[in-house]
Amino acid sequence: MEYNNRIEIEQLKENFDKVKTELDKVIIGQQDFVEMLLTALLADGHVLIEGVPGIAKTLTAKLLAKTLKTGFSRIQFTPDLMPSDILGTSVFNVKTREFEFHKGPVFSNFVLIDEINRSPAKTQAALFEVMEEKQITIDGHHFEMANPFLVIATQNPIDQEGTYALPEAQQDRFIFKIKVDYPNLEEEFEIIKTHHERKNEKPENLIQPVLTEENLRAMRNIVKDVVIEEKLIKYIAEIIHKTRNHSHIYLGGSPRASIATLNAAKAYAALQGRDFVIPDDIKKVLPNVLRHRIIVNPEQEMEGFTEEDVIEMIIESVEIPR
Repeated sequence: MEYNNRIEIEQLKENFDKVKTELDKVIIGQQDFVEMLLTALLADGHVLIEGVPGIAKTLTAKLLAKTLKTGFSRIQFTPDLMPSDILGTSVFNVKTREFEFHKGPVFSNFVLIDEINRSPAKTQAALFEVMEEKQITIDGHHFEMANPFLVIATQNPIDQEGTYALPEAQQDRFIFKIKVDYPNLEEEFEIIKTHHERKNEKPENLIQPVLTEENLRAMRNIVKDVVIEEKLIKYIAEIIHKTRNHSHIYLGGSPRASIATLNAAKAYAALQGRDFVIPDDIKKVLPNVLRHRIIVNPEQEMEGFTEEDVIEMIIESVEIPR
């Protein structure tokens, strides 16, 4: 039976299919990674990406930004980076004899943070405040961030010397924590082959912008109207509640995790061309929503349990609404 969408989803799916097509020119494999990035973009949520060096974390984020006709800035976090280096600073103008505020690189639509755990807590906190409030107050002056405003941050799970681990409470600012793995053998072959065939041409030159700020804002408004039945809202609540009462978990998800799951499931449904959420949408986004919001008990961690293992156990233990 053919289903007629109650809201304009076809155009949304078509636009994001164009984004995927552009990214496919360069990015090989990593379909789940790309899909979750697009889901977060639609859900108006910031993303934390974790993976070993050399697997196209930063490249994918850069190319995604290239598909959007928006402002883009990249900040390399280092141990000596100060809050003013990202937010901006006041400079004395000799001619006017007044201080003028010079905006930092965070004043953009799409901000890529490389190795976020390389900078000290003070700098991290300044960034997280902007991410949460989408505004800055400096020297008595108030500045609103651009709309859309998206932060994608990367971190390396190895080589922890000289890093500053993100506090659990601060990680909650990200809608997703996405783990990126190595490509399989076939994908590795295609990566090498296409690199050879490009003959040193920069990947960014192959990507064309396909979305404007207005497009993105309109599509985010469409996502807000995606239908989710009350029984599925209860399903989300039961899963998040169970993270707070599970024997393997020291710290469970907060209500912010529930809201993040709701928003992400609606965005993922829209990307699939549906204006309604099904249980599989919720199950698809849950690992990325919860991965950085729960803490596994040390005893279970020593036994080899990971966050993903416990999340899967919880999902399996909660009955799917019929």
